[in-house]
Amino acid sequence: MDIITTHINADFDCLGSMIAARRLYPQAVMVFPGGQERSLRQFFLKSVQYLYGFKRLKEIDLSQIRRLILVDVNQSSRIGPFSKVIGRSGVELHVYDHHPQPVDDLCAAVEHVEPVGSTVTVFCHLFMERDITPTPDEATMMMLGLYEDTGSLTFNTTTVRDYQAAAFLLEAGASLNTVADFLVQDLTPDQVRVLNDLIATQAVLNIRGVDITIAHASIDYFVGDLAALVHKLKEMENLDALFVVVRMENRVFMIARSRIEAVPVGEILAEFGGGGHAAAASCTVRDQTLLQILERLPLVLQRLVRPLWLVRQLMSTPVKTVAPEESIAGAHQTLSRFNINAMPVVEQGSVVGIITRQLVDKAVYHGLRDQPVSEYMASDFHTVEPQSPIEILKGLIVESNQRFVPVLDDGKLVGAVTRTDMLRHMASSSGARSGPNGTGLVSRGGKQFKPNQVRRLIRNRLPERIQQLLTRLGEVGESLACKVFVVGGFVRDLLLNQQNLDLDIVVEGDGIAFAEAFAAEQGCRVRCHHKFGTAVIIYPDGFKLDVASARMEFYLHPGALPAVEHSSVKMDLYRRDFTINTLAISLNPESYGEMLDYYGGQRDISERAIRVLHNLSFVEDPTRMFRAVRFEQRLGFQIGRQTEHLLRSAVRLGLLDKVSGKRLFNELCIIFNERDPRPAVLRLHKFDLLRALHPQFGDQNDASHTFTEAKRAIDWYELLYTGHPCEHWLCYLLVLTAGLNDKAMGELVNRLQVPSRFVETLTVQRSEAFATLKRLERRRSGSDPRDSSLYRWFEPFAAELLLMMMALTGKEHVRQWLSRYIGHLRDIKPLLTGHQLAQLGIPPGPLYKKVLAELFKAQLDGRATTIEEQCHMAWKKYGG
Repeated sequence: MDIITTHINADFDCLGSMIAARRLYPQAVMVFPGGQERSLRQFFLKSVQYLYGFKRLKEIDLSQIRRLILVDVNQSSRIGPFSKVIGRSGVELHVYDHHPQPVDDLCAAVEHVEPVGSTVTVFCHLFMERDITPTPDEATMMMLGLYEDTGSLTFNTTTVRDYQAAAFLLEAGASLNTVADFLVQDLTPDQVRVLNDLIATQAVLNIRGVDITIAHASIDYFVGDLAALVHKLKEMENLDALFVVVRMENRVFMIARSRIEAVPVGEILAEFGGGGHAAAASCTVRDQTLLQILERLPLVLQRLVRPLWLVRQLMSTPVKTVAPEESIAGAHQTLSRFNINAMPVVEQGSVVGIITRQLVDKAVYHGLRDQPVSEYMASDFHTVEPQSPIEILKGLIVESNQRFVPVLDDGKLVGAVTRTDMLRHMASSSGARSGPNGTGLVSRGGKQFKPNQVRRLIRNRLPERIQQLLTRLGEVGESLACKVFVVGGFVRDLLLNQQNLDLDIVVEGDGIAFAEAFAAEQGCRVRCHHKFGTAVIIYPDGFKLDVASARMEFYLHPGALPAVEHSSVKMDLYRRDFTINTLAISLNPESYGEMLDYYGGQRDISERAIRVLHNLSFVEDPTRMFRAVRFEQRLGFQIGRQTEHLLRSAVRLGLLDKVSGKRLFNELCIIFNERDPRPAVLRLHKFDLLRALHPQFGDQNDASHTFTEAKRAIDWYELLYTGHPCEHWLCYLLVLTAGLNDKAMGELVNRLQVPSRFVETLTVQRSEAFATLKRLERRRSGSDPRDSSLYRWFEPFAAELLLMMMALTGKEHVRQWLSRYIGHLRDIKPLLTGHQLAQLGIPPGPLYKKVLAELFKAQLDGRATTIEEQCHMAWKKYGG
């Protein structure tokens, strides 16, 4: 006799897998070894008990079994009476499962165990390999198991193969309506009571940096479907790791769920005789009381929970160091230049001391500038290793008051952790999880995106080409032994669901070497900038990719361009302008999708706030004031109160005077090229940023009206599709500066170092355009000019000047004249040339210019609109 069975307290994955196994073993008998979960029991009694020929356990003669087929289980302790058959001579064992294989438990002749989300998935892929198609009813039973064990394909244990299995079953006719009906059940009054008890008793243990919730209840009678209550509690409280312990009658039931690798619930409940996989497990305990289990569980957790945070995940690298013979003055300069508060003192590769800014400041105050660092460094300090648990740091930094802890690997300095790093982690991350590659999420509130969520955003919001590109960037980085991240505005806009395909790649290592290797593989050109450690990868179709080595910057004086040194990705992100631009996503295969948030970027995106990273941000780079306004208006955010205070202070100090005109001009052009620059310009007025460029700029009421009109004019122009390009930024700049006289405009053009090709437009032609506009506005609206007059007035001016006049004029008739010229007259070309005049017998000479002008005028005014009419007109007046 062949028997197909599963574990006690069977669920839908057991049922679907048993039905699937029947297709591989048509003569086998299906038997449950014990009870089932309530939802499965109701479904079984209603739908499949007789349809699929299930037998009762008491109908089976164990001595007649020759082949035992186990599905969704690989432990003899979980199959009830069938455990007596295991190991018996003449009995062949076949196992199909998705749980980790216990050591020395079962020895199967046939074994299909895969690390996927459900056992149904294992059978689906066997079916696909063997060209077996389930019936629609079988596919529905299997889909129930797949959906239950993967949380409708949302659990972090879900794999690509699970999605493929779901597609296979759907194509076979699985009914999702049936799946939904049986997986979503209303709670009974008894279940509600147990759930309330679980909510009331839940407690949180922090084990090795991981928050683990334990809830318990006690009831004198059996209440079914405990797993559904565990799932509901986990979702209600958004828990990463949950253990539920419930006494019912004379047994204690344990169910555990985990979203994080640090808590392998299958291993943990195996200590109590249960089983499962890393994300879900259960067991039934008969020989211990509820109190005994609750006392033992924390001890098991202490032993089996893996540290969530290691020192290597929090440390910064590389580390700025100082030699023991360096002077106090030199150490002071280094600490100030790189904005750090402590440095290790290194002699011949060994850390011999620590020097802090506080100590150096006092030494300078006492006139000890020329003394060597070795005289005053702290030589009594502790170090840690990269693999040390984070709890060791807590003791050193918080309890022993060591504000700077060097990280040594085989005696070599590889990183450092500061008191600020530790306190930020303790106060804000609350054990937020990190990836296997050592990248961590350090966020100060707001929505925190987990790796599977980030990967889902990448799949759902980015084109296929970009997805493949990100994956390949990480793979190339892995092959070169360097960490690769996509950072900045791309990550910000990915979270905001705004299109942005400008990839900014940061490499911890040699960014130029990485760019050259990647470009060679992809068949691209690469343009390198060795001074800054950056490169641009250029694809044949023009698509560009910016690559940079992780670096830190320091400013020799306010407004200067930064000097650059190689650093870690953490320090690279610190040099960014605003917190919302400090997010990074790891691209290496092992940690793909891990979000790095050291400075609260996710919080500020959630709060829709623009905040600088430190109080000297605008001092170091005053152009950030323009970018703050631009991001605020583009994203619909609000500049934070402290950031606004710092911005106004920087304006009062006149820091923009120290910035080159080219950089200011570039920032203005970017703002003017926004879809609607008017709100940003109004904010520039409000912060007096425009008056900081030139004191003659008008008030914001004028700017509001003229920019509204300018946008209307530009939008109208773009709808015409004239074929003549229009520089939007130039049009807006002309409108913005309408209140400046010619002298002031010349000063502004010089201050902004406007490129020479635009200078004449902004000065001479602008002056002529204003004169023309003033003259035309004095004409009576009832006297419509001829088209030739319109052409003569407006032809000398570029499109940007014409649109400026259209935006500035308060006369409707002038606006109509401009509209007619732009829309109908500008592209009219003369019909005759000098060659044709010669053919008419008109002698060549200066007369040709006069003749052609008269003919073109007649053409514009409708008096001679064909070649024949113009030839006749020219011959009549000038021929013979």
